[in-house]
Amino acid sequence: RKKVSSAEEYIEAVQNKKIRDPIFTFQIRQGFEFLKIVKNYDPTDTESLGYGALMVWHNPEIGAETSPDDDINARSPGTVRVATVQYQQRGITSFAEFEQIVTYFVDVTGDYEADFVCFPELFTLQLLSINNEEIPADQAIDHLTDYTDRIRDLFQKLAIKYNVNIIAGSHPTKMPDGDIHNVCYICLRDGSVYTQEKIHPTPDEKYWWNIEGGDDLDVIPTDCGPIGVLICYDSEFPELARHLTDQGANILFVPFCTAERQGYLRVRYSAQARAIENQCYVVLAGNVGNLPRVHNMDIQYAQSCILTPCDFYFARDGIAADTEPNVETVSLADLRMDSLNQARNSGSVRNRADRRHELYAVVWRGGRPRR
Repeated sequence: RKKVSSAEEYIEAVQNKKIRDPIFTFQIRQGFEFLKIVKNYDPTDTESLGYGALMVWHNPEIGAETSPDDDINARSPGTVRVATVQYQQRGITSFAEFEQIVTYFVDVTGDYEADFVCFPELFTLQLLSINNEEIPADQAIDHLTDYTDRIRDLFQKLAIKYNVNIIAGSHPTKMPDGDIHNVCYICLRDGSVYTQEKIHPTPDEKYWWNIEGGDDLDVIPTDCGPIGVLICYDSEFPELARHLTDQGANILFVPFCTAERQGYLRVRYSAQARAIENQCYVVLAGNVGNLPRVHNMDIQYAQSCILTPCDFYFARDGIAADTEPNVETVSLADLRMDSLNQARNSGSVRNRADRRHELYAVVWRGGRPRR
């Protein structure tokens, strides 16, 4: 054991890594700053000879000086602000009314300086209530595809105007071969538009609407780093999330549409698992309310949320933000990208780093990567 002549010399030796003190070293690594030695701090502590160390920790979330005039939307560098819209399904009379509703939500999230806002899966089915008549499900979904260009153009315009990247839920889209796919339009604030098709349509989507699954799954490059989109049921397939996070996605957006609580919990529990096993953030946005004359949209259940990994760097319950079930609302959270790096490199567990690639791997056999 190395000997020193004073407490001050001991602290200096620990700081220079000549002596290892498990408590002092841990505190220094966590950002504590040593101020001075306190004599006779605890005379009963014979191992420390009664000495104590006065240390200070500077909270990075709080600036040195604040005033009432400070921007309430100010946030720490390295954070990404995300918003999720829990959208109320109700009858409307025109596309202009639909535009007014979604513009309100984008405007609100723009006021809060959100980097991303996510709408629910198939929330555009609300447009089928305009005619206020009941038509067969397959005809209804075919009619809805006529709105595709207007939907894409609307959200592209809103993303630019309100300076927020929009994950525009999903919308039934007719492909060149005539098949209908469930497609998410990602409209970025620089004016660019990307698409992500749902890979796994549910049995109901196939039966009622003849929706086919897509073949491509790629990250979307944004000004906040690459992101991924998994539409509802796709979140229940671990391989898809791993494929996206292996491409660099730190945030996964999950627009969903579920009729009752059991279906919702399948999506939520799966999304939480994806956040843990990939050490990433997952944002869920769902529909509430009902559309009585629209087949397969009679009732809706949602509790939209923003999920994190479960470790010391995040909220203790792995939930950055939550909502009340079945209430139309917006929820926001600031997500720290450096917390993901800390968890991946020095967390309690390191799911990404500890994978045994010599035993197993996720191999994508689908389409070509997005250019």
